[in-house]
Amino acid sequence: MAAIEIGQFLQDFSVIMIVAGGMAMLSYRLKQPMVIGYIGAGMIIGPYTPPFSLILNLDILNLFAEIGIVLLLFVVGMEFPIEKLRKIGRKAFIIALTEAAGTFMAGYIVGQYALGFAFFDSLFLALAISVTSTVIVMRVLEELGMIKEESSVLILSVAIIEDIIVISMLAILQSVGSTGGLSFGGVGVSVGITLAFIAGVLIIGSKTVPKMIDRVGRTNQHDVLVVVILALVFGLSYIAYQLGISVAAGAFFAGVLIAESKSHSVSRVLATPIRDMFAALFFVSVGALMDISLLPLFIVPALILIVVSLVAKFLTVYLAAKSQGFSKLTSLRTGIGLSSSGGELALVVAKGGSDVGVTSSFLLPMVGAMTIITTFISPYIIKFGWRFAERLVNKEKKVE
Repeated sequence: MAAIEIGQFLQDFSVIMIVAGGMAMLSYRLKQPMVIGYIGAGMIIGPYTPPFSLILNLDILNLFAEIGIVLLLFVVGMEFPIEKLRKIGRKAFIIALTEAAGTFMAGYIVGQYALGFAFFDSLFLALAISVTSTVIVMRVLEELGMIKEESSVLILSVAIIEDIIVISMLAILQSVGSTGGLSFGGVGVSVGITLAFIAGVLIIGSKTVPKMIDRVGRTNQHDVLVVVILALVFGLSYIAYQLGISVAAGAFFAGVLIAESKSHSVSRVLATPIRDMFAALFFVSVGALMDISLLPLFIVPALILIVVSLVAKFLTVYLAAKSQGFSKLTSLRTGIGLSSSGGELALVVAKGGSDVGVTSSFLLPMVGAMTIITTFISPYIIKFGWRFAERLVNKEKKVE
């Protein structure tokens, strides 16, 4: 039995890497973002692509994808030391709250009155389209060399706060759906645990982790440094998981703590190749989940909701960012970035409605299709949208 399992693992992993490598090269030749190539690879090898699936066990791919999310958010977190996040925290909270509320209301109204969905279908869909994919947007910005822009810092800060808001809202909706009443105590505990985790990591971790990393770094033993870094990353991710918080949040704050150390540059160089491999596997898994045969059944309402999400997020983020004193260029770019892609958390929201038995069977596959579609278009929206925003602002300056 063990021999069969290792053989299956090696076969699936070989197929994944060969097809992903080929599609990555094709994307490079066509001068397209690597994300598109990896998603295309997932569609090729996935179980829904005729005539048959090229991989034997999707669980293997999903496992690597989870590791990819952890490592991707860890390296992203290393770009944002505590001081940088502290400067932008209050403003990001206001923007995130405005965006989540505005998009939720727009999604509910369209779902309930324009598309004729049931009450709980409309609620859970509205919450699902309120999510922004931190993983995908940050990856695209990194590929385009825009990760250190002011807009990127603001996008990441808003997206992290948005995730906390969405998770809290999901708890509320599930409580209402399963019991018919609102459990404020349960919601309060969930939010309190999340805030306590973040505060504990930043307050206690900032006084201990950077010193420990620097001490290991002074040994000049890079293999030891990599092991210690990975222990911290997966350790915090595991603690977050046990507390019911996103593992990505734990990984991100591990990166933030290491960014406080003097060895953060070396740490980033050592961790990046590992991140790149598993991040590729994450995007391959996204493509593998796409069942093209089901698209005709709900493509029209899915496209309508995608447009609603894009418009609502852009307008709410742009107006909120401007009200917080950010420049027009930063506000435009932040609105474009946050509206460009639905998040993996959207699938969690859709499944949450199904778990309590209050949503229809079409909800989860439709949200999945929306997530895939926005993942495809996200690199192009950010790339061309940011250029357009810069030209628009420069044109206005010339007119003045």
